[in-house]
Amino acid sequence: MGKATLIPRGTGRRVTCSTESKITKSLLGYGVIAGPFYVIVVLVQALTRPGFNLAHDDASLLSNGGAGWIQIANFVVTGTMVIAAAVGLRRALGSGPGAAWGPRLLGAFGLGMIGAGLFVADPMDGFPAGAPAGRPAVITVHGMLHIATAGIGFLCLVAACIAIAQRLASVGRVWWARSSRVAGVVFFLGFAGVASGSDATAVVAAFWVAILAAFAWLSSTSLHMYKIVAATDAPLA
Repeated sequence: MGKATLIPRGTGRRVTCSTESKITKSLLGYGVIAGPFYVIVVLVQALTRPGFNLAHDDASLLSNGGAGWIQIANFVVTGTMVIAAAVGLRRALGSGPGAAWGPRLLGAFGLGMIGAGLFVADPMDGFPAGAPAGRPAVITVHGMLHIATAGIGFLCLVAACIAIAQRLASVGRVWWARSSRVAGVVFFLGFAGVASGSDATAVVAAFWVAILAAFAWLSSTSLHMYKIVAATDAPLA
């Protein structure tokens, strides 16, 4: 009991799928869907909430107003899925350089997302309706905690990309290692732009590209590791 026999396509070799592997694959599955879930929920709100402008406003502003609970839930649910994916990656990456710290840092990013949801960003730039134009003159405690938790989480995501790239490179998965490094660099540059305080359209657009790149990396890497565990019934070696 607890095991199912699989035959990988084209190999003719029988691989036993253990309960441990099933758990690992389930956790990695959250990494595959976390990004698409987050982006779709944001886009639906951006297109339906009056006054929100994707080319100008940060997604964090959606946590304000009567419908703000949707984005708060989006942060919390997505962050929880990222943490689950981090646990799955820790199980799937085995032992080696970056195998422990990469998932830990990814889990910290998930915690940062949860924190960003619990500590709501201050209204600004006229959103939601009635908010003053421009940046707030005084940042509230909640606003400061939002910036801090999100900022730390973003930096942890960058470091996670680099650490996991190190683990993938150590076993000769060069393309995956390179894509992980690229995702980390792209996200860092996009984050640096918005961290500068600029709300120029080009800077905001670059940050959206960075977010998409980071979540695409999480989805593709989680799927890649899922396939490895499914085919070998063992962590990366």
